[in-house]
Amino acid sequence: MTARGQVRASARRVALTLRHHRSYERFTASSFANGDIFAGDVTIGEDPLVRQAAIDALGDMNGTAVVIDPSSGRILAMVNQKLALSPGAEPCSTIKITVAMAALSEGLVTRDTMVQLPGFRMNMTDALAKSNNLYFEELGRELGFDRVRHYATQFGLGELAGYNIAGEQLGVYPDQAIPASEGGVGRMCSFGQGVSLTPLQLGAYVASLANGGTLYYLQHPTTQEEVAEFQPKVKRTLDIARFVPDMQDGMAGAVEFGTARRLRANFHEFPVFGKTGTCSDNGTRFGWFASYSDSPQGNLVTVFFLEGGRPTFGPRAAELTGVFYKNLWDRNYFANKGQQEAHAVPPVAAQSMQ
Repeated sequence: MTARGQVRASARRVALTLRHHRSYERFTASSFANGDIFAGDVTIGEDPLVRQAAIDALGDMNGTAVVIDPSSGRILAMVNQKLALSPGAEPCSTIKITVAMAALSEGLVTRDTMVQLPGFRMNMTDALAKSNNLYFEELGRELGFDRVRHYATQFGLGELAGYNIAGEQLGVYPDQAIPASEGGVGRMCSFGQGVSLTPLQLGAYVASLANGGTLYYLQHPTTQEEVAEFQPKVKRTLDIARFVPDMQDGMAGAVEFGTARRLRANFHEFPVFGKTGTCSDNGTRFGWFASYSDSPQGNLVTVFFLEGGRPTFGPRAAELTGVFYKNLWDRNYFANKGQQEAHAVPPVAAQSMQ
């Protein structure tokens, strides 16, 4: 057997062992909120309509929702701020969107490149839509840990996403790959094992996809004065604009026919592009869905992150995102926003904070 064949066989054994173990995993955490999880939030500078739509979408689920304007990095709503600002959790399959962009940027693949996997071939569009682990494990091994980590840190993982956001804690991107016995760089690139990602870090990165490559510092105004004086602050500019369409096909596929298709049960008025994630740690299950929309009145970025037991998983977070958009649509948010912007003063140029 070749060295590559041995690596693939080893990875398959690890994946099968983990899959077998997790199928019998017992969850001790509750998926449902205990008390008012929004009570301590600072809300003065938030958009009240966006905030209420997010609260109504979460319902009694234990989780957080962060809504961002990707054209400026302003946080329009952050519900359950204690969880949103926490040290984060394993990103599960949402890590795949950073790995995909790294592979595209390095010229390793295009969206149409068929990658040979054990027993079948797959391209990036289907791999993102269906969240195929073997595909992203292969990309991770081809890239190698150093390149994977380089792009992850460029995209904002392992650093604070916010600009002077009180209470924000830092996620972790490790300095070296997890051991081969635990899946190595392949496992890191399919599930984010060994990585701790915060909702704000994920939201800032997805906002850079939505706007074509500007990684803004996220800002959360807490007074009316801060709202009135708000100016965008650029952390860095990413050279990714030409690759975003390749990513977008797979993220659209996730919503149309893949792991996030539950979103369409509640909302189908305009396109939403996203990526789900599901995994667990020590009896707690995580459900992620990060997305951006494409409406005539401008884009929104959302990150729904759920913690709990078996009812908590990525497709559920996607479903709640659909409820969020339906709530805004039913309350004429997008129509009213379009009317407001038609009479708005041209925005102040962003400040570069490099």
